[in-house]
Amino acid sequence: MVRDPLKYYVSVFGTSSTKDTWGWRVEGHHVSLHFTVVKGNFIASSPTFFGSNPAEVREGPKKGLRILGDQEDAARSLLMALNDSQRAKAIIQNVALTDIVTTNKVDVNPLSPVGITAADMTPQQRDLLMKIVEVYTSKMADDIAAERRAKVQKAGVEKIAFAWAGETERGKKHYYRIQGPTFLIEHDNTQNDGNHVHSVWRDFNGDFGRDLLREHVASAHAGGVLGN
Repeated sequence: MVRDPLKYYVSVFGTSSTKDTWGWRVEGHHVSLHFTVVKGNFIASSPTFFGSNPAEVREGPKKGLRILGDQEDAARSLLMALNDSQRAKAIIQNVALTDIVTTNKVDVNPLSPVGITAADMTPQQRDLLMKIVEVYTSKMADDIAAERRAKVQKAGVEKIAFAWAGETERGKKHYYRIQGPTFLIEHDNTQNDGNHVHSVWRDFNGDFGRDLLREHVASAHAGGVLGN
């Protein structure tokens, strides 16, 4: 992807309609947003990718600006709220992963279960976990954010796992992951000596609208199957 502040593109697939199936994408360096509408009734809004370099502006008139700082702060608040045994379980390794594990793969399946689950947290800690989820969902329009939160709740909050890799001090290299039955959040800040952040929200059942389109094709066309 060319790194140019003017090279951000909006692509429309199909014809926008309140009744038909279509989609659109917004993409450029450190931004990748995907939306799919099926028969005007359903919407898929993932994957959602944001990044920033620097993660924190350290000099100049905008010194102190942190574009995605809310994501890091919310996760660190949970990490610091864990007791020693919980934190030992949550921290899967002392060296941060070098980038988000799922990269830009089209198909994403649940990663190996690691870290500490919400079932092993206190109610207060669980609230902090859900605060992280809310930070990510709130970057979408209100109706999409509400749909994401409802889906997470329905699948079972107690099944959500939180994992951290790397240093715990602010400004140091770190990675964290939040995985539930239906979704995956990855946040990585390791490049540029821990000052270059990548983050993504993936949906196991709806990235790029794949399952919605498959259901549409199967119902609209006898024997129809949307290929992988």
